[in-house]
Amino acid sequence: MSLFPEWRVKRPVPGIVVAPDERLPWPQTFAMGVQHVIAMFGATVLAPLLMGFDPNVAILMSGVGTLIFFFIVGGQVPSYLGSSFAFIGVVIAASGYAGKGANGNLGVALGGIIACGVIYTLIGVLVHFTNERHFRSSTIAGLEVDEVEQGRAVHWIERLMPPVVTGSVVAVIGLNLASVPIKNMAPTAFDAWMQAVTFVSVGLVAVYTRGMAQRLLILVGLIAASVVYGVLTNGFGLGKPIDFSAVAAAPFIGLPKFAAPVFSGEAMLLIAPVALILVAENLGHIKAVSAMTGRDLNPMLGRAFIGDGVATVVSGAAGGTGVTTYAENIGVMAATKIYSTAMFVVAALIAIVLGFSPKFGALIQTIPLAVMGGVSIVVFGLIAVAGAKIWVDNQVDFSDNRNLLVAAITLILGTGDFTLKFGGWALGGIGTATFGAIALWALLGRRKADQA
Repeated sequence: MSLFPEWRVKRPVPGIVVAPDERLPWPQTFAMGVQHVIAMFGATVLAPLLMGFDPNVAILMSGVGTLIFFFIVGGQVPSYLGSSFAFIGVVIAASGYAGKGANGNLGVALGGIIACGVIYTLIGVLVHFTNERHFRSSTIAGLEVDEVEQGRAVHWIERLMPPVVTGSVVAVIGLNLASVPIKNMAPTAFDAWMQAVTFVSVGLVAVYTRGMAQRLLILVGLIAASVVYGVLTNGFGLGKPIDFSAVAAAPFIGLPKFAAPVFSGEAMLLIAPVALILVAENLGHIKAVSAMTGRDLNPMLGRAFIGDGVATVVSGAAGGTGVTTYAENIGVMAATKIYSTAMFVVAALIAIVLGFSPKFGALIQTIPLAVMGGVSIVVFGLIAVAGAKIWVDNQVDFSDNRNLLVAAITLILGTGDFTLKFGGWALGGIGTATFGAIALWALLGRRKADQA
């Protein structure tokens, strides 16, 4: 398989479908790349800010990670890799980050992110070789493979982490983080009110706008709330004013603040389980892209996991966040019917350029803490609801006591931050919820298997 596909050029006709191995002429491809940068921008920048990471490094490594993913999948899977929100809770827990400014224990978090990426990559290698053996042994030589046989190739993953498990773990990430913006990001009564203004702004954008503004609801709502904050503070002196001096002093071009990892056993034990969440997330995204493009991407599943895992390792080694394939960009593809992988190469290169602009990073850092807190309330809530959506989409039956108890216990373990200690090691709420959900599913299934 070639590392760099030869895209067939298609003319830009309205409504035309552009396949992954096709592209529009380069000017139109560049424009589509810009659109995908805009789509990923809000979440990719927000996640590092919530963890105390340098947003310039995160943007830079999202571009680098997307190129790594592109080459490993041979340009056959259209995806953009941005900052993963699955890491927020465990990074905050492992580093003790208070929610403001730079993370003083960034190195410890980076070591855990690298450990997670390594495990993710190993899972990808295992999936790749089990997939490869399956498809080689198939009696069908072409691209068409029976749907039942496709399912068997990844069946062991879905048996380990069925929808009730993945939905519970995803929901726990949002619920575990709930106290961060409310307790740590609103030091004054004015800040609390501005948090409310922020999440109301996001809600208004989500409901009353259309097109690209609606797709960028978090970013547009954040900008609107920041403008209101600036008018009330800089104009009327009601709170801490926004200071733009750092933006004026920052150069347009320069190196971002790279950081080195520190490998702590406790932090790695806490952060590494996120690999299981990323597997579930990427699996869903690959299925979605496969359905949209009409192409069987199951044989590429292992490569996709490896690409995401390696990108996470590289990002953590440089001081960036863990990365994942982005649903935001999948949504843009669904709306435009353009699935060319060429536009993601363009988007990645644009992100790399932005990463080397200190002025861009300084502008991001001027976002008021209260506004970030309001956005965090929205984002963490959406993560929790995304877990419930997994249950709904997969029609999880809660009249089955196995499903009911796995979900119920997992939610409380994570939300209550249930911690288990092993000597000097501690496994926090998200870790106990993740391992607990998987263990409970396996344990509670034994009796049913014995009765069958």
